[in-house]
Formats: sequence, structure tokens, C-alpha cells
Amino acid sequence: MEKQDLSSAYRRLKSPNIKTRKRALKIIHDYKRARKKTYYTQLTIGN
Repeated sequence: MEKQDLSSAYRRLKSPNIKTRKRALKIIHDYKRARKKTYYTQLTIGN
């Protein structure tokens, strides 16, 4: 099983394999989506 962390995903973006690149993009997008979600929930809780 491959690593699911962010640094490995960025490294896999350089792969010539299309499926590997798509998997890496999904990991990166999920990470960014989760980070945005926590940011916006903190804003709404703070008000």
C-alpha cells in the first residue's frame, strides 16, 4: 500500500503514470479541501 501523506503525493505528481498522478491530485485536493473547511468553521465559530 502506498503512502497517503502530502509530501508523497507531491512527489508522485512527477510520475509518467496517469493513474498515479490522478491519485496524487486527489490526495492533494482532499487535503486542501479539509484545510479550507476547518478554516471557515473556525471563522463562523469565532463570530
